[in-house]
Amino acid sequence: MHERPGLDVFYPIVPDADWLARIVPLGVRTVQLRVKDAGPEEVRRQIEAGLAIARAHGCQLIVNDYWREAIAAGADYVHLGQEDLAAADVAAIKAAGLRLGISTHSEEELDIALTASPDYVALGPIYKTKLKVMKWAPQGLERIGSWKARIGALPLVAIGGLTPETAPGVLGAGAQSLAVITDFLTASDPEARIRLWLDWAASVRLSVAVPTTEERDKKFR
Repeated sequence: MHERPGLDVFYPIVPDADWLARIVPLGVRTVQLRVKDAGPEEVRRQIEAGLAIARAHGCQLIVNDYWREAIAAGADYVHLGQEDLAAADVAAIKAAGLRLGISTHSEEELDIALTASPDYVALGPIYKTKLKVMKWAPQGLERIGSWKARIGALPLVAIGGLTPETAPGVLGAGAQSLAVITDFLTASDPEARIRLWLDWAASVRLSVAVPTTEERDKKFR
């Protein structure tokens, strides 16, 4: 059985396995595969290829949305938005041994997420985003603190408009992991931007408590 690492403080999100092949070998420890507008066969191919890349480099792959395919491929984690959560069989996800992350944008969505007993909760957008139009206003740092007060020991993932310059404040507000998309995807040199993030992550990893899910489970049994 392969080792199942938990969430790292730096959590990039990519659209396909080609991006995984570009950034995972640089030292990324946690990454989400967010495939959009693809048919069933292509989704399965992307997930299987993504898992092979991630496991070859000791990286934790999180599959976005496609929970059935994630189960079939033997993934460790699946991440669901609120609409996908409403349609998902959470019992089947947990029975298959997958860890579950859930997106939240409001107190109501957090209530819904917590009823599913997730393994982590994501909050966003923290700052204004460029990649897509969001119906939610930027949450800001104060909301991170209020979310953390509610979820307690669960890891909190912050997402939306994050940069290496704003990262320290986001961690200081209570997030354990920072999910990043636009900052490197739209950079003129994405690999260089990833390296900058990895340097930042290395500098804080020893001082920021980011327990694996297994460590957290043992602590609170």
